[in-house]
Amino acid sequence: QVQLVESGGGMVQAGGSLRLSCVASGDTICISAMDWYRQAPGKERELVALITNGGSTYYADSVKGRFTISRDNAKNTVYLQMNSLNPEDTAVYYCNASGYGTDCPVQQYWGQGTQVTVSS
Repeated sequence: QVQLVESGGGMVQAGGSLRLSCVASGDTICISAMDWYRQAPGKERELVALITNGGSTYYADSVKGRFTISRDNAKNTVYLQMNSLNPEDTAVYYCNASGYGTDCPVQQYWGQGTQVTVSS
């Protein structure tokens, strides 16, 4: 059982930056990869960035060079540093974690989402 809580969303002008945080609690040893998704109105939820337990990362082409995903295992927290934001980045951002391992349920965990709005 894992719980995820996101924070750090808000409104920012184009070209600005935001840093999202996602704090995991519960059976955190069961977490393998953690990632960030986003969903804009009328669009499907899309994967933005992913980081594995080993530190390997993946980024969607639309955010490469602008966003950075990182982890602080001591704080059970994953971050998404977002720079050079533009209005197309406006969406609800969701933290996600995959459960995997001995005595761990194989399932997905989701945070409640945090709104990011980028104005022109």
